[in-house]
Amino acid sequence: MQCTKCGNPKVIYKREQSGQILCKDCFIESIEKKVIKTVKKEKLLDKGDKVLVALSGGKDSVTTLEILNSFRQRHIIDICAVTVDEGIANYRQEGVDIATRHAERLGIEHKVVSLKEDYGITLDEIMQKENHKGSCTYCGVFRRTIINKAAREMGATKIATGHNLDDEVQAIMMNYLEGNTDNLTKLGAKTESKAEEFTVKIKPLREIPEREIGLYVVAKELEVHFDSCPYAMQSFRGEVSEVINHLSEKHPTIKYSTLRGYDKIKKILKNEMQKDYAHGRCRRCGEPSSNELCKACSFLEELGL
Repeated sequence: MQCTKCGNPKVIYKREQSGQILCKDCFIESIEKKVIKTVKKEKLLDKGDKVLVALSGGKDSVTTLEILNSFRQRHIIDICAVTVDEGIANYRQEGVDIATRHAERLGIEHKVVSLKEDYGITLDEIMQKENHKGSCTYCGVFRRTIINKAAREMGATKIATGHNLDDEVQAIMMNYLEGNTDNLTKLGAKTESKAEEFTVKIKPLREIPEREIGLYVVAKELEVHFDSCPYAMQSFRGEVSEVINHLSEKHPTIKYSTLRGYDKIKKILKNEMQKDYAHGRCRRCGEPSSNELCKACSFLEELGL
């Protein structure tokens, strides 16, 4: 067995969906080229952008930072980073420390913000309440609000997240199964809003499978936090992920075909089903909101905060 690209007999990976066999160097190059291709195809970056990387310290965000840094080295963009500490005991601190070390290694501006600091409560404390809605529901809303606020404060023109192929396919299926057509229209490589206070969000890793990102950080010897969130498998996303991965064992192209199918109908969905929201401000925190209370503040009031 030898590398399909260069003939090197020291192979490390076989892509089941294509049959391609790769050595370490060719595998690393293939990941980086694919991300750069996505950036160009989807027009994710403009010269002079200041990109805020949502840096958790996990494999996806570290890979996003590493590859986007190649654009920074060519003086195309500038980079800064924010790390959100959700307050999960025996889990989060390692990721925060790793994120901090990567920011220091690259010499970029880095901010750490905690849920406790911004909202007066940790995710662990929320999950102890009897009336909670589930960890991912709160975490997603609070993280997005914190990251968007940090982007404004740090002067970022784009927010880059580490969403990979698996994440995107899970989101497509979750929203479809729940009948959430409005959220279904908001998926994609780039998310924009008419409200100026919302920073454009981009997903450079959208076409890279999760397992390949895991191998990429190992091959490049990048320090990452590999532990999974202790709340993840209790969520609906965790259940959907299990089903998709089970199907992928017999049908290795299914994640790609799901993404391609969605991309073909995305424009139709957006034109026909996307709601046109009024752009006001939350009466409690002043953040942009289409309702009297933004989602984060609505959750805080439900939790008695």
